[in-house]
Amino acid sequence: MNNDATAVQKTAAGAPAAAGADAGGESLRRVAVASFIGTAIEFYDFYIYGTAAALVLNQAFFPTLSPVNATLAAFSTYAVAFAARPIGSVIFGHFGDRVGRKSVLVASLLLMGLSTALVGLLPGYGTWGVWAPLLLIALRFLQGIGLGGEWGGAALLAVEHAPRRRRGLYAAFPQIGPSVGFLAATGVFWLLSSVLDDAAFRSWGWRVPFLLSFLLVGVGLFVRLKISETPVFAKVMDAQEASRVPVVDVLRRHPRELLLGAGGMIVAYGLFYTATTYCLAYATGELGVSRNTMLGLSLIACLFLTAGTWLAATRSDTAGRRKLVLAGCGLSALWGLVLFPLLDTRQPALIALGLGGALFCMGVVYGPMGAYLPELFGTAVRYSGASLAYNLGGVLGGAVAPLAATRLQSEFGSTSVGWYVSAMAVVSLVCVLALPETRERDLT
Repeated sequence: MNNDATAVQKTAAGAPAAAGADAGGESLRRVAVASFIGTAIEFYDFYIYGTAAALVLNQAFFPTLSPVNATLAAFSTYAVAFAARPIGSVIFGHFGDRVGRKSVLVASLLLMGLSTALVGLLPGYGTWGVWAPLLLIALRFLQGIGLGGEWGGAALLAVEHAPRRRRGLYAAFPQIGPSVGFLAATGVFWLLSSVLDDAAFRSWGWRVPFLLSFLLVGVGLFVRLKISETPVFAKVMDAQEASRVPVVDVLRRHPRELLLGAGGMIVAYGLFYTATTYCLAYATGELGVSRNTMLGLSLIACLFLTAGTWLAATRSDTAGRRKLVLAGCGLSALWGLVLFPLLDTRQPALIALGLGGALFCMGVVYGPMGAYLPELFGTAVRYSGASLAYNLGGVLGGAVAPLAATRLQSEFGSTSVGWYVSAMAVVSLVCVLALPETRERDLT
């Protein structure tokens, strides 16, 4: 048996864990695959909505508004899920810290997948009138609730199973799930846009990615039902040390870690949703770049996100989480100033460079966060604390970014959007400077 397998037979606190197959290398591989596949599927569900919001939801559900206001309305329904995500963190975090990580992850996958698939069946404004956008908002809210419980559980699944000195490596698997989910979401839309004419795409083609969620939920459930509870949490349950109201304990005992952790996530969310959802709408609407071209360039850019995430997450086991996140914030502040000048050239190669560089910077921040945020909190409240910090950052960064960028560009031009991105990076940098390094911490 290899060293990793031997090391995982102990909890991070040094106490013996249950021996057997669950402690072996095969189990670690199964956990890595389960955490990766689950986050990839859930973020696929989340991202197809963002792509649809940028391309078609404004006309399908808000046809009576002006183009700018219809785009803002579509992005507003997009933002609803970010407002719901902290609520999902509280709900799923409560049960994740009291009942266990595994069962909660199954529930979050079901909620997210089914609410996504139902968007694909929802009639547009022309059929159901005002009820169509209202139901769209309701389904988007449920998406947010489901995703609010997903990331924390998947990250903890990896981190709490992993040996102490390999936590960054194993946390890298759920962290690259979002980039693969985004790649799949963009790829499906690109394929449909390539084979369908514009009328067919806007009529029914955009619904296909949502309906695929029915199939993906089944795949995710099959994988997740085969994993075991984490040894670190099992120890808490054996000692009957579970928190009665985890979110209250987080707010009372860890307010600093919660707020600063959320602040550290702002630039990751803001940069991602500016470089993907907003830039897709901006380039196809304002710059006249074809939908197919932008979707193809987004696919290329996503490879940079995957590379940055994996590089930073795995490197954080030796260099430290904090140092790499700070480096990513600094790079993001600089790249925000060149992103839109590159896009405004309308040259595909330079657009790809702008988007790819932005997502690489985002990946350097995002990669280490899979281990960094869980390490900030104790086991009894780790699901609630890490999830809430992660998703509060989403409200401040992801929900606001497309709306703010749309308004800034219409009032002050694209350069102002780049300055907005850089400002978010500076805020995150200041927050992370106030946090400690955690890679040597025991998960107790």
